[in-house]
Amino acid sequence: MLSPKRVKFRKVQRGNMPGNATRGNTVAFGEFALVAMERMWITNRQIEAARIALNRHVKRGGKIWIRIYPDKPYSKKPAETRMGKGKGAPEYWVAVVKPGTVMFELAGIDKPIAQEAMKLAGSKLPIKTKFVDRSDFELGA
Repeated sequence: MLSPKRVKFRKVQRGNMPGNATRGNTVAFGEFALVAMERMWITNRQIEAARIALNRHVKRGGKIWIRIYPDKPYSKKPAETRMGKGKGAPEYWVAVVKPGTVMFELAGIDKPIAQEAMKLAGSKLPIKTKFVDRSDFELGA
């Protein structure tokens, strides 16, 4: 599963996610992409589940790029613990995803297979997603 080897700070504040994605919002590597339509934190387990679904459907043909990385620690206090005594320990890692973020890219396979593979990967994620083609971005849509 994806997680950073080392980070500058062990625990971070939750922050907020206003607006749409300004970075990572174009198809840069492959021919087809899966784009986020909602804002949410995507966990390392969800990214891994989507990656496995993609790989299995394309039968290890073509090339897959994962464009999001879980670099934000999610901390949680243990169950039945009283308030106070500081922030909880990091539980897992999340990637901050805004609307318009390209999450996965595919190349080297036919469009119908890519479309079905991205649909399966999108079903593993907790947000609405959209399948896009590189030509969609070249037209300025």
